[in-house]
Amino acid sequence: MAGAAGVHRRMPQRPPPPFNALPQRPFYVGREKTCPFLLRVFTKVGSHHSREDFAGRGQLPKNEFQIYTWKDATLQELTDLVKEVTPAARRKDARLSFAFVFPGKQGHVVVRPVGKTFSYGNREIDDGKALAQLGLQIGDYLDVAIF
Repeated sequence: MAGAAGVHRRMPQRPPPPFNALPQRPFYVGREKTCPFLLRVFTKVGSHHSREDFAGRGQLPKNEFQIYTWKDATLQELTDLVKEVTPAARRKDARLSFAFVFPGKQGHVVVRPVGKTFSYGNREIDDGKALAQLGLQIGDYLDVAIF
């Protein structure tokens, strides 16, 4: 009767799943308790603005509107806001392309495309992406090309 009681076996431990296998959680901000930030939005029909359009201090494109939003705002939410302000975005076949504009490491302005949406219907994968998921930093501009 030697020793069966009190013997503990250790279960083999599995290694954690790789990072890519973990489920992606949508970015969430408590909008009731979190203060929104100012996002400066520039629109242009036919293409994005060039880097040179943002290069000089105080020399920004004229077609600007400002919104207060949160970092969990999706591109579809922003599409709806752009449609309220810009008539060209209200067309049934309009496509919107979003890009962040920010100063790069070398001091030059960077225009980085981050997603596309349709004005109506035809949902794309980018519709549900949040600004935080796309890497927006507070202070970046949003450039919207309407095709």
